[in-house]
Amino acid sequence: MTERIEAKISVEDEKASIDSESEIIESSKNDELMKEGTQSIPQIDYSDFREESQLLSVKGLIDRELSEPYSIYTYRYFIYTWPHLCFFARHGDKYVGVIVCKLEPHGGLKRGYIAMLAVDGAYRRLKIGTTLTEKAIDTMVLGEADEIVLETELTNRPALRLYDSLGFIREKRLKRYYLNGADALRLKLFLKEPIYEEEDVD
Repeated sequence: MTERIEAKISVEDEKASIDSESEIIESSKNDELMKEGTQSIPQIDYSDFREESQLLSVKGLIDRELSEPYSIYTYRYFIYTWPHLCFFARHGDKYVGVIVCKLEPHGGLKRGYIAMLAVDGAYRRLKIGTTLTEKAIDTMVLGEADEIVLETELTNRPALRLYDSLGFIREKRLKRYYLNGADALRLKLFLKEPIYEEEDVD
């Protein structure tokens, strides 16, 4: 199985193509939430996937905030296969952030994959994206992941800064990876030291 197929759900397997995108574009919209002297920082609560009703909230948020379209089959593939790797951020009853991931064998390793990360434009610069990503990483570490990969647009500087801060390295540039023709960067986080076999000198 190629890297491209590993990073995406094939049409034959799931009838949906997945182009992971961690699109966290800083916005001034959250000024409405935190105008100096008028309102405090909102209380954000975090939880994992629990029930079917959350699925539409996930889809609605990601469809609004990310540029790539996803079918309902894609969401169901990830969320129902790895519900413990789907985390939400909520402000009261409103879903304001989500991260969707998977963890499975790959080339003799256990590889985690961050498929989607989205934060409501009015709630950015509150570390929601960072918190969601840290929760996903911690859960994959408990699942004995060896590494975590993702793709994000080459020009998405806020996302790149976030992942840089968490220790991801820039592994490969993918030409015209997204439907809009934009290039992507594949990022990787090593969770375990690589094991090198000693050469037989006899």
